[in-house]
Amino acid sequence: MQREIRRARAELSFEDQSRLGALFGQYDANLVQVENRLGVFIAARGNQVQIEGPPDSVARARDVLQTMYDRIEQGHDLDAGAVESLIAMSSEPTLEGIIKGDLDEAPVMIRTRRKTIVPRSAGQIPYMRQLAREDIIFALGPAGTGKTYLAVAQAVSQLMSGSVQRLILSRPAVEAGERLGFLPGDMKEKVDPYLRPLYDALYDCMPPEQVERRLASGEIEIAPIAFMRGRTLADSFIILDEAQNTTREQMKMFLTRFGQNSRMVVCGDPKQVDILGGDRMSGLADAVGRLEGVEGIAVSRFTSADVVRHPIVGRIVDAYEGTGE
Repeated sequence: MQREIRRARAELSFEDQSRLGALFGQYDANLVQVENRLGVFIAARGNQVQIEGPPDSVARARDVLQTMYDRIEQGHDLDAGAVESLIAMSSEPTLEGIIKGDLDEAPVMIRTRRKTIVPRSAGQIPYMRQLAREDIIFALGPAGTGKTYLAVAQAVSQLMSGSVQRLILSRPAVEAGERLGFLPGDMKEKVDPYLRPLYDALYDCMPPEQVERRLASGEIEIAPIAFMRGRTLADSFIILDEAQNTTREQMKMFLTRFGQNSRMVVCGDPKQVDILGGDRMSGLADAVGRLEGVEGIAVSRFTSADVVRHPIVGRIVDAYEGTGE
């Protein structure tokens, strides 16, 4: 005897009909995305939305649509990536609290001059809280999980508020598996290709003219890790990207630059080490092994489930990690 599949139905009403175009998406693309990912049927009539399907999926879809509407109401952008992230987080009991906050926690968000950023994966929730509280944070995980972007956004927010006086962004000048040879130009032109992802994050969080002005004044500094030697970085928000490509000596040197009233974030993917020479241990892995559990130091670990680029990126990460390559 075939087992009967339970069905459930839920209905939502949205007060402001002028926001429904953004909620539904062009040609109802956002509704179709929720339907396909959660296996439900959604019918919209005026400001009423009916959801039908398996009970758990209907409950998740209802939460996702309500949160989408709340985000639009608060002035946040809602693209396909944001919808995908809300769907991925809908299994988390904290989904509503992420956007609205609760009695114990303020809403998890970072405000910059250009946008307000909220978590787009379950793993980003504790990480964003750490960025606001901890002195030194190690952020570990695959590409596309928002490790560096969120760190830059928090740094920009603190620079704008006056909590820190400088923003220092650094990464090792190591090629990803290829030898680029001699690069023409002065020192800035030689190292800029390695630091481009940091520039991209900055320009996404600040107006271009402010980025240029603060770079010129020294309030924002972007430099290879070799330029950090011998310095004490006080009143600064310091970010080291691609930290898996540091040696143990470089990592120790970088961490000991930490000064008064500063915050430091070290980002990297321990599985993507490009250091030449198989006998050289990554400074990131060594540092986490030594320092995890030390007071004032936090560690955030991301997985493919936290990838917030196109969903296929997470599946690519899983495929490569599954083969051990």
